[in-house]
Amino acid sequence: MSELSVNHLLGIKYINEADIDLIFKTADHFKEVINRPIKKVPSLRDITIANLFFENSTRTKLSFELAEKRLSADVINFSAAASSVKKGETLIDTVNNILSMKVDMVVMRHPNPGAGVFLSKHIDASIVNAGDGAHEHPTQALLDSYSIRERLGDVAGKKVVIVGDILHSRVALSNIYALKLQGAQVKVCGPKTLLPKYIESLGVTVELDIKKALAWCDVANMLRVQNERMDISYFPTTREYTQQFGVNKQLLDSLDKEIVIMHPGPINRGVEITSDVADSEHAIILDQVQNGVAIRMAVIYLLASKIKQ
Repeated sequence: MSELSVNHLLGIKYINEADIDLIFKTADHFKEVINRPIKKVPSLRDITIANLFFENSTRTKLSFELAEKRLSADVINFSAAASSVKKGETLIDTVNNILSMKVDMVVMRHPNPGAGVFLSKHIDASIVNAGDGAHEHPTQALLDSYSIRERLGDVAGKKVVIVGDILHSRVALSNIYALKLQGAQVKVCGPKTLLPKYIESLGVTVELDIKKALAWCDVANMLRVQNERMDISYFPTTREYTQQFGVNKQLLDSLDKEIVIMHPGPINRGVEITSDVADSEHAIILDQVQNGVAIRMAVIYLLASKIKQ
């Protein structure tokens, strides 16, 4: 297969395994490009991409921007304070203003779940979802799976535990979809209050004991506690959370095998993982960041080649 089955990347649940394979193969090629002395390719010289971030973002935004520039696309950046964009019309107005500038693709992060899907029905540019509320974050899940494949050779058959705030995490949901699609086994681990009621219907199992979870897995993806999405307290204190669900070097050393530690960032050092874990050879956190640019280049390139047809 040489093209994606979709015209937008709205979420992992809209794509299939062949799409993931194609994105990974394309990312392999771009990873080689990124490591050359001249890191740019002229592939998207005639494509204009608007980055619309209605929610704060540092790493994802930088990663997308770098990916776009490596492909020689023209880039427009737009950050909106969430307050001015609470209403559906304003979102369409904003986007229509930008589209009147002849934009081919929109990379959007929005606090409302489904904002990308809503947009894709109303405008004719290609949409990449860079995170919609606590719903999905497809490029993060793709770069996570790609990083697992790079370190362990394959995703199929691997045991992955996602630890932490599953309830508020778009990274968790997209990762569950992506990992299951590729044949991995998935567990989630965290305080009961931070696990959604429906979680087992997604084909994952729940483990409340971090030691058992780590003893079972090949890969632990450590999520940060999303305090900014919490309107009530879901656990007594950060210290208690760390004691029950944090991973430190001592805990890793007590396992009778080596596991891979991942983190989508930003890390709350000393809360979900300690610095000696984040900076250890177990962790592939910086590989994830580098792979993020290659994966986003692949997604943008593949979607843009459908626009050009």
